[in-house]
Amino acid sequence: MSIKRHIPNAVTCCNLFSGCIACVMAFKGAFDLAMLFIVLGAVFDFFDGMVARLLHVSSPLGVQMDSLADDVTFGFAPATIVFCYMQNALVYPPCLGTLSGIIPYAAFAIAVFSACRLAKFNVDKRQTNTFIGLPTPANALFWSSLITGAGGRISNFEFAWLVMLGLICLFSFFLVSEIPMFSLKFKNLSWRSNRIRYIFILVSLPMLALGFLAPVAIISWYLLLSIALFVKSSKSR
Repeated sequence: MSIKRHIPNAVTCCNLFSGCIACVMAFKGAFDLAMLFIVLGAVFDFFDGMVARLLHVSSPLGVQMDSLADDVTFGFAPATIVFCYMQNALVYPPCLGTLSGIIPYAAFAIAVFSACRLAKFNVDKRQTNTFIGLPTPANALFWSSLITGAGGRISNFEFAWLVMLGLICLFSFFLVSEIPMFSLKFKNLSWRSNRIRYIFILVSLPMLALGFLAPVAIISWYLLLSIALFVKSSKSR
């Protein structure tokens, strides 16, 4: 039995392992380390598919393992970050009573809708060159970046809990929406074929100076550009 057929699955397991550690770091309140392990998981997630294609050993088992690992790293891990933040860092008005202890659990909608997004991706044949809905790694990076980079400032806002609930609802919608979102896969380097990708990258580069908040800015830009393209294409039909 050739060992090379197991290499992509081993890389996928590294993604899952990174996601598990990210969850532990989140429960400890080390959101910066949790974000680091989510980023590391995203690196492994990128390379497992690449390795499978290079070695010509893609398999249905690998596809299922990839989705299971992704829901931990890009679903449960960011949900845990948001839950711990909402439970420990936010102040709720007294009028909410016992609801203030229940509201943080809304964060786990991130894990639920991420699972729906991943299952949809596995059966949706339209998502070969583009995405339908927000990819789970982008969603995970948005949340981990937001809490790590701006959590302290958000918690000073009186209605921060409402803002967080609104964002959870909005990004859960984006995950399972029918909005086409471009991928960064380049088939060639021509400007004409990749104009949107080049524009996205060029505008994103200065955003890297924002440090921990860079993913928030870049993913927000990605969403705005994807929605603008969707609206434009809808009007031209």
